[in-house]
Amino acid sequence: MKKGQIAEGKVEKILFPNKGVVTAEGQPVVVKNALPGQKIRFCISKARNGRLEGRLLEVLERGQTERQPACENFGQCGGCLYLSLPYEEQLRIKETQVKEILDQAVLGAYVFEGILPSPRPYGYRNKMEFSFGDAYKDGPLSLGMHKRGSFYDVVTADSCQIVDEDYRKILMATLGYFREKGTPYFHKMTHRGFLRHLLVRKGTKSGEILIDLVTTSQEGNWSEEEKGEFAKLLLKLELQGTIAGILHTVNDSLSDVVKNDGTRILYGKDHFYEALLGLRFRITPFSFFQTNSLGAETLYEKVREYVGDAARGRTVFDLYSGTGTIAQMLAPVAKKVTGVEIVEEAVAAARENARTNGLSNCEFLAGDVLKVIDEITDKPDLIVLDPPRDGIHPKALKKIIDFGVERIVYISCKPTSLARDLAALQAGGYRAEKAVAVDMFPWTGNVESLMELKKVL
Repeated sequence: MKKGQIAEGKVEKILFPNKGVVTAEGQPVVVKNALPGQKIRFCISKARNGRLEGRLLEVLERGQTERQPACENFGQCGGCLYLSLPYEEQLRIKETQVKEILDQAVLGAYVFEGILPSPRPYGYRNKMEFSFGDAYKDGPLSLGMHKRGSFYDVVTADSCQIVDEDYRKILMATLGYFREKGTPYFHKMTHRGFLRHLLVRKGTKSGEILIDLVTTSQEGNWSEEEKGEFAKLLLKLELQGTIAGILHTVNDSLSDVVKNDGTRILYGKDHFYEALLGLRFRITPFSFFQTNSLGAETLYEKVREYVGDAARGRTVFDLYSGTGTIAQMLAPVAKKVTGVEIVEEAVAAARENARTNGLSNCEFLAGDVLKVIDEITDKPDLIVLDPPRDGIHPKALKKIIDFGVERIVYISCKPTSLARDLAALQAGGYRAEKAVAVDMFPWTGNVESLMELKKVL
């Protein structure tokens, strides 16, 4: 088959994270965002070294297990992949993907414990960063998620199912207010405009809500009267939760990220506290925290099980520690826990949370794991790893292996990265004992994986 050729076929399976496999003219073709059982029309976008990739043009027939999705923007919005499938079918797909990836990477026998579902499949997210834009060039103002495959177009997320009704009400009230005002959004090409993002956080346990409008400093100053008017509008909404704070953040960065160049409180306070496994964590608009609180409890309970008694009275390294949730979970039984994290804001939050929880045997260091572990004088008895999506730098992984601890617990949000790092871990004398998948991100193609490894004596 040649690039540009159009073909049809039935999707046989889906590889992690969103790669549908179709056979056309006797050759396998990878087509992103196609679901198993669908008959699709696609265009060959890449043909190189015998490997074919296609771009989805049209779904001609749905798969047998598909149903009408709960969100009218499904297929346009780039957020969800599996929303037209029953939740049990999504779990089966993710479980199969993770097992196949790990089976190919693990040397010898190990126990795969399947997949643990999210306690709340719908409305599970405790944080959303909605973008301002338009759904098409020069169209009306929209507020929501980027359109699938587009860097510019934004789909209004008025029926988003991964958040609860409070998020949707806040989104629509904000959109209606600024549409009526005729306020321009920030254009990525011209770097002109005012509105950038609407950041909403809600405590799963407390129900407290933070709302942060992120804008540029352009279009003159947002007047005090307008700020008060916007805050009053939101406070009049009938919500299940309680608004703890309404904020205004200025971001003049040219990149499309939520960056804080200064935040002002328009109402209330700039934080609330979230509970996780009996611990308290201070949440601000830009705090680093798991986006699925109940799913995080499921994951961390499993981490605690895999750690077992290995932390009792011992020295623990929590590498890539984020805001130190795992470190604080293990601290009550450990002799000492040292967390290392490259993001300084996360380290500051970890230290503050440890003080809040009365934990004096936690130490959090800011810096690259590759460099920082050379400076730590303590020697670990147990190492917990929770690296970013791309996994661990090979040089850092070698240093981790050289500690020679009896047990390593590896948490991964990308199973292919875990599989890659397993090669070095196994070559370094570690054996995979057991693994499990955890669905932290229902309806998306992402899945968390957890593995326990032991040193071969």
